[in-house]
Amino acid sequence: MRVLYFHGFASSPASAKIVALRPLLEPDIELHTPDLNRPDFEHLDFEQIVAHVLEEGRRIEPRVIVGSSLGAIVALEVVRRGLVAPLVLIAPAIGIGHRWMTKLPDGDPVRVFNHARGEDAWIHRAFFEQLEKLDCDAEPPASRVTVIMGRADETVPFALVEEAWTRWEQSGKLRPGSRFHEIADGDHGLVGQTDTIAEAIRSAAE
Repeated sequence: MRVLYFHGFASSPASAKIVALRPLLEPDIELHTPDLNRPDFEHLDFEQIVAHVLEEGRRIEPRVIVGSSLGAIVALEVVRRGLVAPLVLIAPAIGIGHRWMTKLPDGDPVRVFNHARGEDAWIHRAFFEQLEKLDCDAEPPASRVTVIMGRADETVPFALVEEAWTRWEQSGKLRPGSRFHEIADGDHGLVGQTDTIAEAIRSAAE
C-alpha cells in the first residue's frame, strides 16, 4: 500500500519522524515522502508545493495521505483540490500563517531555524504571506480524517486545532469514522509517539 507523507516546515524527507516510521510500516505500507522545499527553502512557494504533490499523488494513487505540521496544511489543500484519500494529520499547523506573521522580525528575507540543515537559514517573507491567506481548514475535508495532536505542543497551540475540530464537528460535514486523538504530554514533534502514528496510518488504510 502506498502512503503519501508530507513533512513539516524547514524539514525534509529525512526527518526523524519519517525515519522512525518506515520500519514500523514496512513492508506492507510504503511511504512516499516528496520534498516540499519547492523551488528551494529560500524561495518556498505554496502553489509550487501543492502542484508538485498533486502530481505525485496522481502518479501513485495513495491509500492514505499523511501530513505533519505544515505538511498537514498541504494535505488539506490537495484533498480540497480533488486528490481524495483518508487523512492523518499530525500536529496540523492550523492558523499558523497568522501567528507567524505576528512573530516574524522586520525585513525581507527573514532568518529562521531550518531543522533539516541544523542551522538558521534565510527565507522570503512572501511564503508566510501566502500561508496567512489560506482557508483550507474552513470546511472539513472531503475524506475521513484522523488528527493527532499533543496538548503540550510548543509550536501550534492545542486550542487552535481543537477549535477547528469542533467547528468541523458542528458543521455536520465531518466524514464518518473521523477522530481526534489527543496526546496529553505530546510535543510538536511527536517523535516519541511514532507507534501511535503508525497505528493511525494502518487504521486509515483499512
